[in-house]
Amino acid sequence: MNPIFERGPSLRLRLFFALLLSIGLMLIDRYTDSSTQLRSYLTAAVSPLIYVASLPQVILTGASEQFMSHQRLLAENDQLRERLLRQSGNLQRLEFLQQENNKLRELLGSAPVTEGQRLVAEVLAVYSHPFSHQIVLNKGSNDGVTEFQPIIDELGILGQVVSVGPTSSRALLITDTTHAISLRIERTGVAVIAEGLGQWDRIRLVHLPHSIDIQDGDRLVTSGLDGRFPEGYPVARVNRIQRDVSQPFLQVQAEPYAQLDRIRYVLLLWPQTELDQQGDSD
Repeated sequence: MNPIFERGPSLRLRLFFALLLSIGLMLIDRYTDSSTQLRSYLTAAVSPLIYVASLPQVILTGASEQFMSHQRLLAENDQLRERLLRQSGNLQRLEFLQQENNKLRELLGSAPVTEGQRLVAEVLAVYSHPFSHQIVLNKGSNDGVTEFQPIIDELGILGQVVSVGPTSSRALLITDTTHAISLRIERTGVAVIAEGLGQWDRIRLVHLPHSIDIQDGDRLVTSGLDGRFPEGYPVARVNRIQRDVSQPFLQVQAEPYAQLDRIRYVLLLWPQTELDQQGDSD
């Protein structure tokens, strides 16, 4: 049974005519120049369609490039910010190290009186007992540290070593209530004794007669009479004098030159006489 609407030539015939037409057009295009102009017309006619068809791809490509560029700029910005932070941290560390270096240089150059051996030590701990001002150093008997050895900083006398272990030692500061030191008033040369009060910023002079020549601002240095501290090192400055005739002695207080509440590095001293004795014994 044939379809009702089937009309026209058969499929095979149409295919034959299509092939024949294609071959003819190919031969005409190959051996004549008439098709060149036709192709140019067709190209001009379909160019807007090609542009419109490629426009979404161009837009997507441009947007993708801009997005990638934006992401790249953000990544570079993050890298630059991170690098700036690292460099800022390094700069702060360098400034800190510069300050520490300057402190150590001042510390090493703060002992002009005695030309003996010197050793820089770092403070490991600070005793927090009331009125007890002691520190622990990271140097001990393995480094040659001995008991009663004086310690100083870049400003003046700090105290003396009272206990020594193999790798650490304990020092008593001049402000401790159990510490006493022999001093000399630099202006007059009069010898005095100073004791700690358990306060970081003051010591007191004891057993001073009312007739003693002492003034506010007088500089107190080590006298060397106690046999422990070498002579001539700065210790404190007189900042308070009370002349009360009802008291048997003059009341005098002084402020230490050394910043005893913020010690980090100290310098241990060996007087030259001790080194000479050690050399003779060897």
